[in-house]
Amino acid sequence: MTAVRRARDLARAALPRSVGERLPAAPPPEVTELLHDKRFQRAVAEQAEEQGRPEAEVWEEVKGYLHEMSAAHDDRASQGWTRMGEWFLRAYDVLVDEDEMQKLRRVDRDHSLALAFSHRSYLDGMVIPNALSARRFSPTYTFGGANLNLPVIGSVASRTGLIFIRRATQEIPVYRLALRSYIRQMVTNKRNLAWSIEGGRTRTGKLRPPVHGILKYLTDTVEGADAPDVQVVPMSVVYDQLHEVSLMTQEARGASKTPEDWRWLVRFARLQRNRLGRAYLTVGEPFSLRERMAELAAEGVTGHQAVERVALDISHRLNRATPVTVTAIVSLALLGADRAMTMDEVLETVEPLATYIESRDWPVAGAADLRDRSTIRRALSELARSGVLTSYDGGTEPVWKIGDDQHLVAAFYRNTVIHILVERAIGELALLTVSELEPGAELPPGGELQVGWEEAKRMRDLLKFEFFFPGRAGFEDDLRTELQLLVGEDVTGLTPGRARELLVTARPHLSHLVLRPFLEAYLVLADRLADRGDAEVDEDDLLADSLAVGRQWALQRRVASEESISLELFRTALALARHRGLMDGGDGVGTAREAFAAELRDSVRRVNIIGEIAGELAPSVPEPRHTQESR
Repeated sequence: MTAVRRARDLARAALPRSVGERLPAAPPPEVTELLHDKRFQRAVAEQAEEQGRPEAEVWEEVKGYLHEMSAAHDDRASQGWTRMGEWFLRAYDVLVDEDEMQKLRRVDRDHSLALAFSHRSYLDGMVIPNALSARRFSPTYTFGGANLNLPVIGSVASRTGLIFIRRATQEIPVYRLALRSYIRQMVTNKRNLAWSIEGGRTRTGKLRPPVHGILKYLTDTVEGADAPDVQVVPMSVVYDQLHEVSLMTQEARGASKTPEDWRWLVRFARLQRNRLGRAYLTVGEPFSLRERMAELAAEGVTGHQAVERVALDISHRLNRATPVTVTAIVSLALLGADRAMTMDEVLETVEPLATYIESRDWPVAGAADLRDRSTIRRALSELARSGVLTSYDGGTEPVWKIGDDQHLVAAFYRNTVIHILVERAIGELALLTVSELEPGAELPPGGELQVGWEEAKRMRDLLKFEFFFPGRAGFEDDLRTELQLLVGEDVTGLTPGRARELLVTARPHLSHLVLRPFLEAYLVLADRLADRGDAEVDEDDLLADSLAVGRQWALQRRVASEESISLELFRTALALARHRGLMDGGDGVGTAREAFAAELRDSVRRVNIIGEIAGELAPSVPEPRHTQESR
């Protein structure tokens, strides 16, 4: 049976009525209750008055939007949708944190849950509802983009709790009113809601900056003395591998995004025929949204700033809940080497990473042993089978390397774990900065150690659009912990010579593995920006120029890896340049642009020094062997 026939048959089997119907004849209770709600009626009247339109006309518009976005849970449709989800997930074994799920189920009995999930795949929208349904949670209503409201499938999905919403609504105030009010009514009725805090799939593997739309409506809902509360629950979904990553990396190199239609769905379904390992669903620490908003208000943080703080709270908890996969660690090792490695060399690289992960108490997916030879070999074999790695076994022992044009794919997998390594990498650069101080150099109050702190804060500011950092005080506390782990002693009274000695002997070295791809991408864009002097800059033209010149630099080996040549990274660099006021033309801006490029060149230089230190400590090339025992 073809993928298209299978998908259509599963969808039609789930339809409780004719395909042409968008919803059951009777609207969901939330819509009926909302239409009779006095508060909502006043809001509609105020909207009509504000726009100078007849109230009846605005009511018709509101009803149309509610009809478009409303969803229900039909038993037959939900059962069929579950079967379809299992079919789409046939490439994976789904592992769920059962202990945390049991705790969450107890919360589900008395509260509305707001499930904020990370978004790496279209499959996320099947993993989470299926896992919750199988454990008898209250029905979940999941927000999804209106672009996924396909014929037949969309009709079924709306009967299984999928709420299709539009993305661009700034110019549609009546739509925003309808959505805000619908969400409030859902929470009042203790419905469970799920949405991607990132607003869309990550193209890099790491968590994207949060989008505030749904969260803003939820915070509005819980405000007031008699307002209902919700328990915000971060949920992380991570995969050993994903079929769709190769398509996303093509977009990162400038290809157009494939539109979601039936042909796209069929191709996506066909891809899932090939096994790719496991998917891991983990639960972060829940919290009361009403209590969190009250805490922030007591600190004087309100309005949009409060929503931003809550969004960052969710993002930090998501990162903390995301487990380390073996795929991510193997990708990290091979990307750092950017050459073929033997099994022993991979294990040699992974071992200090495993020690560090244990010391920081980070969870490992499936409780895998990162030092186990068979575990690492299995990951290498699976990555080779999917084409991410190439292998060669015609010599004395097998070797593996990143495949041609697969660096961005491997980087995607590495980036699922990169958040746990960033502060450690910055700590290395702080030590390096202290080690480079000239004898007799003028020092700030606090001495050599303060020089290191300032370098760390500079790197934090440089990368703040790329990673989630705690506040400055929290960042300094975290960095102090990282330095303690890095050097194994108190860093008070640090001297340049001692800093160099500690840096050389510390393991693992991470700056070149973790930060270099981002800094080199930033440098490419900064170089092209500086080339424009004081002139006005067209952002699309700058991105295209960066992509073209970046490809040249990769061919010339002026950047360490092809993964730096990515539109996603260039766009983040662009956001940083815009934040620094470098995108508008004018007298003197060319000098500021040159300074921006010079700062990045120096940052790349420092990271390369860490790479050289790590290279000095790397295992030496073994003597030729006349046996093949390692095969």
